Formats: sequence, structure tokens, C-alpha cells
Amino acid sequence: MLSEAIEYLKNSDDAWKTSIIGGVLLLFSFLLIPIFLVWGYIVRVLDRTSRGDDEAPVFEEWGELTVDGAKAFAIILAYSLVPVVVGGILFGGVWLATGGTPGSIGAAGFVLAGLLTVALFVAAAYVSPAALANFTAERRIGAGFDLESLRPVLSTGTYATGWLLAAGIVIVGSFVSGILNAVPFVGTALGAIVAFYALVAAYYVIGRTWRDLHPVSVDEPNEESPTERPAV
Repeated sequence: MLSEAIEYLKNSDDAWKTSIIGGVLLLFSFLLIPIFLVWGYIVRVLDRTSRGDDEAPVFEEWGELTVDGAKAFAIILAYSLVPVVVGGILFGGVWLATGGTPGSIGAAGFVLAGLLTVALFVAAAYVSPAALANFTAERRIGAGFDLESLRPVLSTGTYATGWLLAAGIVIVGSFVSGILNAVPFVGTALGAIVAFYALVAAYYVIGRTWRDLHPVSVDEPNEESPTERPAV
């Protein structure tokens, strides 16, 4: 699936146009609306790939794109805030318990709090792609937090394998983007394009994985289907 993911956007008719628009939007993501548009595009990638349509979408119908992206961003933000809030509580609790001058026990407490926070960040990163896929299938924000529907998917080897591949694509893309960012202006722009391309490729994998777990015809609307049995 790796080669298909890498070639997904490349093989589309508007590959360069879409990649450049996506890269520019990422560059201005601090303005919020651009990042909504990026995530709106990702929702369309998930929508198509989860139904077996391997034709990459284009940037159009910007209003709908913004609304879908804002909802997707809200879901991702909610999952991201969980480790931030819990981590803050854990570190704050250790700090208060040790009076701000931790000894060996306090240091151990900070290490444990750090490990738990990292574990929560990984868990949030693991759940959020599936949450976006479920939201895309039902177009309800609540679907992104429907743990009863998500749990059978998250516990499968199919999803775990797809997630690891998608995460690897994002990590490599971020590494390449970081190298390009060292070159002023042109490198920064190219880095943003690479980051967008990697994000799309990663969610192509998530969409294909979701389809494996929820087989739906390309001509049918997205409907809930039986999931794969949880891996033991």
C-alpha cells in the first residue's frame, strides 16, 4: 500500500495545483481558516478512499470544505487536549506534593508523569485518524467520539498496521520538510508542499484501511458496516 499512497496524489490530473495550494494553506495555517481547508481536503480524501475511489479530490466548493475541515479540526483538537490537560494535572500534582523542591521521589514522580503524558499523546494520535474516518462516514462530530463504534476498529491488527504505515509517512515527510525549511523562502515553501503531500498520503492509507474494515461500494453512500473482529 505504500507505493499506492505515495503515488495517490501524484497520479491525479491536478497533482501540482493541489499540492501547491495545500502547501500554501499549511504555510498560513496560523490564520485558522487555511488549516480548516487542509483538513476539509483530508476529509474528502477519507471519503473517497474509504469507498474505493482512488481519484484524488481537488480544492473546490470552498465553503463546504471549510465547514468539514473545522469539524475535523475540532475533533483532532479535542483528542490533543486530553494529554495536555492530564499531563498538566500530573505535573502540577507532583510539584505541589514535593513543595517545588523534589528529591529522588519527586524526580521519579516527574518521570512517571512524563511517561504517562507521552503515552496519552501516542494514544490520542492512534485514535484520532479513526475518529476522523468515522466522522467522515457519518458526517456527525459525535461520530468522532463514538468509542463504541471506534473500539472494535482500534483493536484490530489491520488498523494498527495501517496506522503505523501512515505515521511512518508523516514522520518521514516531516523530516524531509524540516531539512527543506533550512533553506529560506523557497525551501520553506517546498517543505510545506512536502508536508501536505505526506499528510494526504498518510490519510490515503487510513482511508484504505477503513474500507478494509467497513467495505462500501464506490457508488453507495457511506454507511456503517460490520467491522473486523478485534485482534486478541
